[in-house]
Amino acid sequence: MDTKFDLEKIGQDVVYVKPILAADLPADMQEQVGDLEELFAVHNASGEQLAVVADRKLAFHLARENDMNPVRVH
Repeated sequence: MDTKFDLEKIGQDVVYVKPILAADLPADMQEQVGDLEELFAVHNASGEQLAVVADRKLAFHLARENDMNPVRVH
């Protein structure tokens, strides 16, 4: 247990995937989502929204393609 960790680097590659309602998006984005009622947002550890995609599977794929570790938010 003498291993040193740089705590500032831990979690930098973690992103959070959470469902969002299309109705909660800005009007210009709502026009682009068509009939979808639920989408999935990808956020970094600071809470900044990085992307909004059509489904959970795509959100996880997008994160992994960008060398991030996605986790689900309830």
